[in-house]
Formats: sequence, structure tokens, C-alpha cells
Amino acid sequence: METKDFNYKANEVNYKYDSVVQIDETASVRKFMANVFMWMFVALALSSVCAYEFSINQPLKDFLYAPENGLLRLGVMLAPLAFVLAISFGLQKMSYPVLMVLFIAFSAIMGISLSWILLAYTASSVLGVFITASVVFGTMAIAGYTTTKDLTAMGSLLIMALWGIIIASVVNYFIGSSSLSLVISYIGVVVFVGLTAYDVQKLKQLAASEDVDGTLKSKLGLLGALTLYLDFVNLFLMLLRLFGRRR
Repeated sequence: METKDFNYKANEVNYKYDSVVQIDETASVRKFMANVFMWMFVALALSSVCAYEFSINQPLKDFLYAPENGLLRLGVMLAPLAFVLAISFGLQKMSYPVLMVLFIAFSAIMGISLSWILLAYTASSVLGVFITASVVFGTMAIAGYTTTKDLTAMGSLLIMALWGIIIASVVNYFIGSSSLSLVISYIGVVVFVGLTAYDVQKLKQLAASEDVDGTLKSKLGLLGALTLYLDFVNLFLMLLRLFGRRR
């Protein structure tokens, strides 16, 4: 049984990177970015394990996808959005350990909410699309890190396009148009490819800032990992809609 997926994006909360213009190649910048990608990979690994377990473990699968547990599935589907909002709005007030626990919990529940993918699509096509998404994401992350061109204007347009995708996805949830879904997917690929480069550049600028340090910088690193995680997952989902083979 397929559960509808929604797109979550940390950029929607308007946290600020804008205090920095200069990009500085220092050890601290590299350390910050390495920490961001480390947490992103941890989140992806945990999500993958949870998705796999809830797709092959029969008791877990029966529990989540039983017809009488529709409210449970809806709660699991919406829970990642609640975690994103909690982490984003609680950045200043919550301690780093609390944010870390929330981030790990988000990764697990996100994986559970995406377990339907392994039931709806063949394993080979999921793996193929995952590898494709990884290559595209890695290429754009490198581009965003190395480019000297300011991507702020492009990022603003992409975020506007993202809101358009969200609105169109909600509308299409009710009308169920396959043509609109195809258009959303193609536009979504372009948007999340661009946002990957934009977000990496903004994180690099943040790492070079002298105004952000200590615990706040560690917290923003977690938020950055969340942002890149969502860029990757949404890119993967858009590509899967286009090229995945259903069972």
C-alpha cells in the first residue's frame, strides 16, 4: 500500500545565513562542513535502516500498514514535519544535546515514513535511483562549495519555486492528476539540484563567519545537515517518481 509523500524543507523557516559575504578557506570551514556532511550521512544511514526494517519485518509491516491503522500512518507521515519545525524554531532555546536527539529521532521517523518506497518500487530501481541521486547531489554540492559566484539570487527564486511545488503537490493530492505529478517531479528535480548548490554555499559562508561561534555554530551545523538531508531525500523522491519501476 502506498502512502503519499510530502516535501519537507528547512529553508522554509527562514533561518539566517546572510551575515557573511566573504568565503574563507580555513581549517575551521573545512571542519564545519565535514561535521555537517557527517551528520547528514548518519541521518541517511539511520533512515535507510528504518525504512528497510519496516519493509521486510513482517510484524512491523503489518502493524504500520494494517488497514485499521490509517491514523497511525497519517501520524508517521506528518511527524517529520513536526520535527523539522521543532528543530528550526527551537534552535536558540534548545541545548545542542536536545537538538541532536531530535535530529536522530527525525531521521528514524523519516525512514519509517518512507518505508512504503520499498513496497511500491522494485529494489533494483530504488538502488539505481539512489545512486543517481547521490551522484547528482555530490556534483552540485562540490559546485556549491567551489564556485565563487554568489548564488543568493538563484536561491531566492528556487525557494519561491519550492513553495509552488508544495502548493501544487497539495492540490494534486486531492485531484490525483498523473500529468501534474509528472510536471511537479521534473520541476522538483531542477529545484532540489539548484538548492543543493545554494545551501552548500550558504553553509560555507556561515562557517567563515566570525559572528557565529561555539555552541550556536554546532547547532547551525545540525540544522545545515538537516537542510542537506532534505535536499537529497526530495531529489531522490522526485527522481524515483520519474524513473522508478513499480512492482
